[in-house]
Amino acid sequence: MKYSALLFPCLFCAMLAGTAARAEQQIPCEQFDVSKVVRGSGEVEVACAAIEKRFTTCAHKHFFGLRTPAAFAVEIPLGGDALEFGASCGVDSSGAKGAVVLRVLGDGKELWTSPPTAFGDKEEVKAKVDVAGVKAMTLAVDPVDGTGEGVFAVWGEAHVTYRDGAMLPNDVRRTSRQLGILTPPAAESPRVNGPRVYGVRPGKPILYRVPVTGLRPMRLKVQSSRLEVETLGDGLDAASAGRTGRARRPVDLSFDPATQVLSGSIKDPGEYQVAIVAENSSGTAKETLTIKVGEKIGLTPALGWSSWNAFGGSVSDAKVRAAADALVATGLADHGYSYVNIDDFWQNIPERAKEDPDLEGPLRDAEGRIAANRRFPDMKGLVDYIHAKGLKAGIYSSPGPFTCGRAAGSWQHEEFDAKTFADWGFDYLKHDWCFYDDVAFGRGLDRAMYPYLVMGRALARQERDIYFSLCQYGMENVSAWGRLVGAQSWRTTGDVFDTWSSVSAAIEKQKKLFYYTEPGAWNDPDMLCVGNVCWNGGNPSRLAPNEQYTHVSLWSLLAAPMLIGCDLEKADPFTLSLLSNDEVIEIDQDPLGKGAGCIAEGEEWEVWARPLSDGSVAAGLYNKSNREQVVPFDLEAAGLMCKWRVRDVWRQEDVGVFLGRYEASVPGHATHLVRLSPLPCGHLRDGMDDVRENAWRLLREKDLKAAK
Repeated sequence: MKYSALLFPCLFCAMLAGTAARAEQQIPCEQFDVSKVVRGSGEVEVACAAIEKRFTTCAHKHFFGLRTPAAFAVEIPLGGDALEFGASCGVDSSGAKGAVVLRVLGDGKELWTSPPTAFGDKEEVKAKVDVAGVKAMTLAVDPVDGTGEGVFAVWGEAHVTYRDGAMLPNDVRRTSRQLGILTPPAAESPRVNGPRVYGVRPGKPILYRVPVTGLRPMRLKVQSSRLEVETLGDGLDAASAGRTGRARRPVDLSFDPATQVLSGSIKDPGEYQVAIVAENSSGTAKETLTIKVGEKIGLTPALGWSSWNAFGGSVSDAKVRAAADALVATGLADHGYSYVNIDDFWQNIPERAKEDPDLEGPLRDAEGRIAANRRFPDMKGLVDYIHAKGLKAGIYSSPGPFTCGRAAGSWQHEEFDAKTFADWGFDYLKHDWCFYDDVAFGRGLDRAMYPYLVMGRALARQERDIYFSLCQYGMENVSAWGRLVGAQSWRTTGDVFDTWSSVSAAIEKQKKLFYYTEPGAWNDPDMLCVGNVCWNGGNPSRLAPNEQYTHVSLWSLLAAPMLIGCDLEKADPFTLSLLSNDEVIEIDQDPLGKGAGCIAEGEEWEVWARPLSDGSVAAGLYNKSNREQVVPFDLEAAGLMCKWRVRDVWRQEDVGVFLGRYEASVPGHATHLVRLSPLPCGHLRDGMDDVRENAWRLLREKDLKAAK
């Protein structure tokens, strides 16, 4: 969940309204470089880097903002294009007692000074400071006489307002050329896309929309010698279906070529091969889908769309239906995107009813069933609408008594809510930690795991498979235990926004997590921040084009869920090109399920790589610098011996055959994504099983260096 547009009457709710009206953008200070400490010891702490890091004064609980020690100053570059700085300031109630004075300086000149504010004050000091033309802003904290150590100042919801379209001081567009559309147009000849494997539990419903691109009209067929498949329209190879051996493998499947939907169920555990054949006037394509019937689901990372980045708290039935329509109309469904997920604010929220009467109503009905608000008059009807397109539907809740937006959470109603979600027909649940802090018990792993174990067991008892997504921001190394509570994916970061500092920090956090990924178990570094997002007033992502390439490339390499966060009806050609590159998606969806590790690094560059199921290796040459530079890939040092053919994945073209070394000139903040396939002599170094062994070595070297 992006707290930015949900929290109570907080900064970001005002941002959404103000941005549209005044053509301004307000940027939270934690998205700036806050590393330059110019006075004092310690560091700037950032709220919501993980959900447990809230800063609290006696007046307010802050989910966003900064905390600094007393006798401290940090310099934040603004670049000269900012308009105003704002914050709600006080003394942190978890620190020592004392009083401080806070100051804001611009290019060394004092712009604002607070009155003394003390531990226990019931009102916070509001800072609203004109910073027009300021290139470097300093936030300073001075203790009042008599105040000792251990006192911390809170700059709650600290933010800087910029003119809409103004470049931030670290914007790579100032220093490096930008990549344009690299993905070639889809060919007229058929191509069957999407995952090559589908997991389902015995007897549970199967819903799979065959994703295929190419010129229409197109004839689709499903063939198998082991499956009994009934055709619902022209296009199925009925003769093949009739030879299936009904008694040997009883199944109940049907395929509708008009909607491209394969549905039904299979009772017996095992692997079932389905040949998908697509024919049009330009050619024929054939791929095999393996249906694995067993206890594991989510065998490839989720691909789809989620409402939060696009609409925040204004989500509605109509907007969700429009998103489902747009997945099909834009062709994204034919590239494999299948989930349509509703985030927070689908429920009643009585305390927000004055702002929005549609949120008025009880949290639960007389029977204890969680209540949808007036924007969602028929939840089952909405899910049926999504399912009719062959897409899957997702819903949102919290293990706490409330969701992030103060709607009803599932605390002490897990069984009831799981059944309600299943009865409505949902296929996915995002379970967000929000407000579980208020009722949590125990410590460490016990505290972190318990609420998700309860919901995971409740979901497993339902009559349909529900993909379980944990949203708890990486606490207690969730990657190590997420699968143990029945989850298929888990957030590994705080909320990711459309700024380079946010995306690059999320990438950095994945370095020690690659060995946890496997089919049915995925690290989730949050939703994609491309396209038009709500906290920008519905405007395009603030990420530069190069940064968006890195964002999508690394998510693909990491085998991360790729949930589109933008308003699909406003998606421009560049955004669609980022999301519809089938060779990029193929890396993300590789059935081997091994996420990339950082296998080499140098002066502001890294190489990330992962093995793929066909014996090839996917690699990203990641330029962390804001200037173009040559990124080297020492193939021999990485264990890629003899000759390998290199393919530029974004451009979908072969680069050549390389022995020992490959390099590319990569623009600032961009990633050059390649796939390396071994020639007959090509192989991994003797004794080496996985190209990611080099990532282990780097981590070990860093740990040893830190220990010294």
